[in-house]
Amino acid sequence: MAAAVDSFQFLLHEIIETVSHIRDSLALIGLLYVSTKTLKNAYTLLRTFNDHALSRIAQSWNSPLRFGPWAVVTGSSEGIGKAYAQELASRGMNVVLISRGENRLYKTAKEIESQFHVRTCTIAVDFTEGREIYSKIWEKIKDKEIGILVNNVGVMYEYPQYFLDVPEERLWQLILVNVSAATMMTHMILPQMVERKRGAVVMVSSGACTKITPQMTVYAATKSFLDYFAKALQYEYQSSGIIIQSLRPFYVATKMTSYSETLSSHSFLVPPATAYARQAVATLGFTSRTTGYWPHTIQAWLCNIIPEGLWMWGASMLNTALRKQAEKRLKLKASIKSEDSMDNLQIKASIKSVDSMDNLQLKADIKSMDSMENLQP
Repeated sequence: MAAAVDSFQFLLHEIIETVSHIRDSLALIGLLYVSTKTLKNAYTLLRTFNDHALSRIAQSWNSPLRFGPWAVVTGSSEGIGKAYAQELASRGMNVVLISRGENRLYKTAKEIESQFHVRTCTIAVDFTEGREIYSKIWEKIKDKEIGILVNNVGVMYEYPQYFLDVPEERLWQLILVNVSAATMMTHMILPQMVERKRGAVVMVSSGACTKITPQMTVYAATKSFLDYFAKALQYEYQSSGIIIQSLRPFYVATKMTSYSETLSSHSFLVPPATAYARQAVATLGFTSRTTGYWPHTIQAWLCNIIPEGLWMWGASMLNTALRKQAEKRLKLKASIKSEDSMDNLQIKASIKSVDSMDNLQLKADIKSMDSMENLQP
């Protein structure tokens, strides 16, 4: 009996020892996890300060002119591209404006010249036309010392949609404009930067590539391409004195977001393009990967700590709501257009009826006058 009691006590002692070791191991793992998270968050906070606070303090000496006298900005007749070009011009850079609409390009160029007293050059091309346009661009810029290339031109879905609902034509546009344009423009301009050992290339990616974004499938994928393209180029050419920056804005109030009344209104999280560009340009030279706007950096941080499954569910819910909002607006516009057409037809019919009555009355008056004249001797 005593032997049994001793055996039980020994077994209990061994169990307690084992549990104690497990507890110590779990405590160590917990300490390592908390330490890692703390260090990671501290690093994120430090990077945020560097990207958005220190960069703005250092604007006086961090001039974009140190890269060269000319900047090339694609998609620069409106939105982020136009605002980015204006911001560079305000800091003394001459700008080459490349976009599709010739009239809007000319207007933007004149605005920049008169406001900032710099030189401009406009190139009207449609990037959906493929490789044929690049020789035209090269002829216009080959004699210019390009310091900064901003690959901004891009297209998005008309509004959030499931993949099979996106028209085939729009899918080709997404590839030709979002992927091909940045690739070929960089291939065209980067050699002269490498030769001079100075220059900067900005890839305007998107916050949509932070995590998988349902109902923006191809758009988000093309922006992920730009993000990875920028990171790889930065590694390849940093020893040549070249800065490659991936700029990942979340929602900015531009024509691209006009499908939604919510996203078209300026707010803390949805800034106007001018406010966004002012902060984004300041980060050039301080970081190779940024949202460009500090409230968007908070959004990106939240995205990264949310589990992917939960993120996709939330993104899908948001995009479903935005899609319904857009479809409702489109139906309302179609209804108004239809009513206007009906009103126009009614007006035309009324005018035609009045004209017919007037013509009949006129004919009757003329006939009556003719009869009176015939009765006179």
